Amino acid sequence: MNYSQTLDYLYSQLPMYHRVGVQAYKANLDNTIELCELLNNPQNSFRSIHVTGTNGKGSVSHMLASILQTAGFRTGLYTSPHLKDFRERIRVNGKMIHKGFVTSFVRKYREQFESIQPSFFELTVGMAFDYFREQQAEIAIVEVGLGGRLDSTNIITPLLSVITNVSFDHMQFLGDTLEKIAIEKAGIIKPGVPVVIGETQKATVPVFEQMAELCKSEILFADQHYRADNYNLAGKPGNRRSMDIVCDGEPFMTQLISPLAGLYQRKNILTVLGVCRQLNKQDFGLSPAIIRNGIKDVIKNTGLAGRWQILRRNPLTICDTGHNEGGLQEVLAQIATTPHDQLHFVFGVVNDKHLPPILNMLPRNARYYFCKPDIPRGMEATDLQQAALASGLKGFSYPSVKEAFDAAQLEAGKNDLVFIGGSTFVVAEVV
Repeated sequence: MNYSQTLDYLYSQLPMYHRVGVQAYKANLDNTIELCELLNNPQNSFRSIHVTGTNGKGSVSHMLASILQTAGFRTGLYTSPHLKDFRERIRVNGKMIHKGFVTSFVRKYREQFESIQPSFFELTVGMAFDYFREQQAEIAIVEVGLGGRLDSTNIITPLLSVITNVSFDHMQFLGDTLEKIAIEKAGIIKPGVPVVIGETQKATVPVFEQMAELCKSEILFADQHYRADNYNLAGKPGNRRSMDIVCDGEPFMTQLISPLAGLYQRKNILTVLGVCRQLNKQDFGLSPAIIRNGIKDVIKNTGLAGRWQILRRNPLTICDTGHNEGGLQEVLAQIATTPHDQLHFVFGVVNDKHLPPILNMLPRNARYYFCKPDIPRGMEATDLQQAALASGLKGFSYPSVKEAFDAAQLEAGKNDLVFIGGSTFVVAEVV
């Protein structure tokens, strides 16, 4: 079995939530526990930081990995989904997992996999932990796939738990109120393990405080200690941000540069600073200079992509992976502040997306190019178009993301803005 055949096995033989949806979701940790026991529990061979949240968990995970790499730690990073290459999910010091390891891992354990019958995500969690052990990672940033309490990654006992925020997403699994969703996210809080909450939200604060108290875990709300002032575009071509950080009312860091130009990244950076504060209580020695360089070099160090990413300048073409109510709200706010004449919106979603609140928030004066991401779970472009037209949006449907993208490029004037989003899988086809 070569690498190509191995990927085919992973994609076609194992239930994959991001492709097929609910039938791949396992509401317990049994398979992951059995799989890691087969692997002799590699998750116990490295220290870890566990990151969940509705929005921002990927950006926070990448920034933390970059900071720890900058500090000299051999750092593992597990994230999902990938955009282009399966190996993006598993990195050590920014380098993707070796193809040879992927192939040998599946070849070695394939017979046992047939017995355990793991999902795609369960298997990749086991693969990541085994790879981190093989690569002698000193610490790993582990991003939750979905929820927290029942997520396959929740077999680790981390040094620190991180919850970025709570918004409406995956409600069929996590609940239909912010409080219910917060309970699922709070499931990563472990006894005696400190937790950092990125965003103070009235509906979720009691949930997190009660869980922290139950677990006797120190809790820190990052946005109650850190503030980013003078959050402005920096340099040319204006695809970076500069900010001054205030900590507990005192100047902490001036002109911190981030290559992530999204307005919403301010919240993620504050979360990261809160995490660094707690790690320093555990003698990690993350100085302001290390933090500054780690954030500045995050794209170079970890390969982060798809976050308010500028693809072209004429016409200005931008993509972003924000895909739920909270994420799209942030993206739309930034679109509104970006100078342009006409907005051209290349838009696709998955077929289990709760559409009404999302369609209701989209701008009425944009021209829409409805498309289906190239996965079985993608919503048909014509179905999306019908729902959108009923909500007062105007546009045409296209058989593929590429055709929608090409049409938007042809129709856009030089002072227009082309935006591509609605789903991570739409963005994956243009970056």
